[in-house]
Amino acid sequence: ELVLSPNTVAAYERDLRLLQKALKLESDEQLANVKRSQLLGYLSQLKAQGRSAATIARKLAAIKAFYRFLAAERYINVDPAEVIEAAKKGLHLPKVLNVEEIEQLLDEPNLGTLEGYRDRTMLEVLYATGMRVSELVSVPVSSVNLQMQYLIAYGKGNKERIIPLGSIAVKFLQKYLEEVRPQLIKEENSKVNTLFVNKWGNPMSRMSFYTLIKAYGRSAGISKDITPHVLRHSFATHLLDNGTDLRVVQELLGHADISTTQIYTTVSTDILKE
Repeated sequence: ELVLSPNTVAAYERDLRLLQKALKLESDEQLANVKRSQLLGYLSQLKAQGRSAATIARKLAAIKAFYRFLAAERYINVDPAEVIEAAKKGLHLPKVLNVEEIEQLLDEPNLGTLEGYRDRTMLEVLYATGMRVSELVSVPVSSVNLQMQYLIAYGKGNKERIIPLGSIAVKFLQKYLEEVRPQLIKEENSKVNTLFVNKWGNPMSRMSFYTLIKAYGRSAGISKDITPHVLRHSFATHLLDNGTDLRVVQELLGHADISTTQIYTTVSTDILKE
């Protein structure tokens, strides 16, 4: 049984709607009955628009999954996407911040405000653990063990993994949980169990945090385009630069396949030389 996260399902649906729009198909029935030539035309169109090989590969994965399902359930007799293959993804090096830029970013939130302290704590935890932003915003309070200095993250396919926390992240989490979060939680939201909440006491959303981190990057004067994933990339690269074993980094990041983790060795020139 294939278990996909809600984020993947939403991305697949979005890709299928874009296909429907590009092919000017007015109904779902028309979408179900496209020809292989139409799909090839769509992929050529994406390439002509300058879309990256990785983007095209992801869109094709959604298309292939959809038509494979229709064929398996006997809605269609022939799978039009069956023999279509994606172009090689190519080597895409992740953007990373150096240690100095990380420090600039971490120093940016105003610790004198409740929201500023929460933001600093989120940035510290993100950099200390390398979690995906979807994992960070969904961590329940019950998954944090400050005494043993670890938290449990729930990754893709709802797989859980234990990630150790450094002393700085623990220090910020301690004050956040004892003093800051109780003030952010409103009476009507007392049952909210997520670790990080917004100013209304509701769970922090991925998009809200995405907006926050971009704003902090700009105000810190960092010219690189900063997203939560950049901190994940930086976490992995800095660990490898300091001699951490690739298998350990794979476990911490929650990568199912080590080939996904190996891209960081290209970024980490020190390790590569070694």
